[in-house]
Amino acid sequence: MESGKVVRGLLPAAEAGIVGRAEVAARGRFRALTLLASAQDTPHTARHMAVGTLRSWELAGLAEDVELCVSELVGNVVLHAINDPNPLMPGHRPVVTLTLRSWPKWLFVEVADEDSDPPTLPLSDGFGPDLAEDLPEALLPDHGRGLHIVRTLADGVWWTPGESGGKSVFCRFDLDDGPGGRSTGADEGRWM
Repeated sequence: MESGKVVRGLLPAAEAGIVGRAEVAARGRFRALTLLASAQDTPHTARHMAVGTLRSWELAGLAEDVELCVSELVGNVVLHAINDPNPLMPGHRPVVTLTLRSWPKWLFVEVADEDSDPPTLPLSDGFGPDLAEDLPEALLPDHGRGLHIVRTLADGVWWTPGESGGKSVFCRFDLDDGPGGRSTGADEGRWM
């Protein structure tokens, strides 16, 4: 078989006949969008893309949770990554890339940025959920809640450094066999 040539519906990488083109299309979906981190509508555009993609993939049951996770993760990039300009690259405008990948059992959401600092959760402030309910809002921390929200909504959350700098934060949502539904499986793969 010649390199790069498709023969009888097989992809070049699947010469051994492991996966055909139709099977690849049926098993996985992919969509990515790169946005300027400093643009005013970046979080809105990222949320809109995520929700529209999930609806087109018949995963609308995940739309609210994924929309909130995307909002928090992209918001973190906008808040933190763009506030650290690179003096070696004057005029450079940082970007954020949102990637959605769907496989038969999982949906993966990736938010990549150019900041190499790892995401962090604030140290415990001593307010448990029971105590925090009775406290005035002025006493609760005003930052650091987003990653807690993401950890609560997603079935798994982790991050990896980028090959040439930056990082990616991933969320995994477990899918069930029903249309657009969530798995009710145990919480595994939590980060931190």
